[in-house]
Amino acid sequence: MNSIVGRMKKTMMVRVLLTALFTIHYSLFTASAQVGEYRNDFAIGGSAGYSMSNIAFVPEVPQRQLGGLTFGFTARYTCEKYFSSICAVVGEVNYAQIGWKEKIWDKQDKPVVMLEDTTQALAYSRKMAYVQIPFLARLGWGRERSGFQAFFQLGPQIGFFLKETTETNFDRSTQTKNNRSSYVVAQDTMAVENKFDYGIVVGGGLEFSNRHLGHFILEGRYYYGLGNIYGATKRDYFARSNFGNVVIKCTYLFDIIRTKNSKIK
Repeated sequence: MNSIVGRMKKTMMVRVLLTALFTIHYSLFTASAQVGEYRNDFAIGGSAGYSMSNIAFVPEVPQRQLGGLTFGFTARYTCEKYFSSICAVVGEVNYAQIGWKEKIWDKQDKPVVMLEDTTQALAYSRKMAYVQIPFLARLGWGRERSGFQAFFQLGPQIGFFLKETTETNFDRSTQTKNNRSSYVVAQDTMAVENKFDYGIVVGGGLEFSNRHLGHFILEGRYYYGLGNIYGATKRDYFARSNFGNVVIKCTYLFDIIRTKNSKIK
């Protein structure tokens, strides 16, 4: 029953997000048939940031957010200014550290301590490295060449698993699950099964542009994974094991191609 409900919720969310994505892409690529100001700006650069991630396990695994680094290459093509909206598409290739960190508590909502050292709490985290490739539709409002611009962006993202590392202070083969408030411990010894990840990114932020120095961007975004790291059939342990992570990042872009129009501010 849980797997059926989970699939129904996922299907509903996919439909809503794809509808929103189609709407933004439609506004980008059909604006040329309406009244708009032509743009042909292309900029490239790099980004770096920090992510807080977890995995939505079903059955549930109590967790805290796991911190990790992300950095990569960014390219942006600005195609139109439609009324006050600046329309662009953004592509990225990023290296990201994501995963989960367990909250190992007992039935009294206290940290479970080690059997041989009652002063040290049990700890477990799994950090995974991915190459992530988002493709985003972007709408901005404000200055393009000199000043500030606020923006919103939305689009799909795919990811390719590279490696994983586990950090723990106990022996998983001898530490029993009876000490925990949660009986779900299978994930502690399971390697990633699905190497391909996919989902939806939504975010927004603020950009400062200078005609001579380039574009400086501060952004926050949220990623909702539609794939699972483990199998999700009736024979598998987990009905769901998808990523969710928040990213704060800074990006610097410099113009390669710029529209020749002295009226652009």
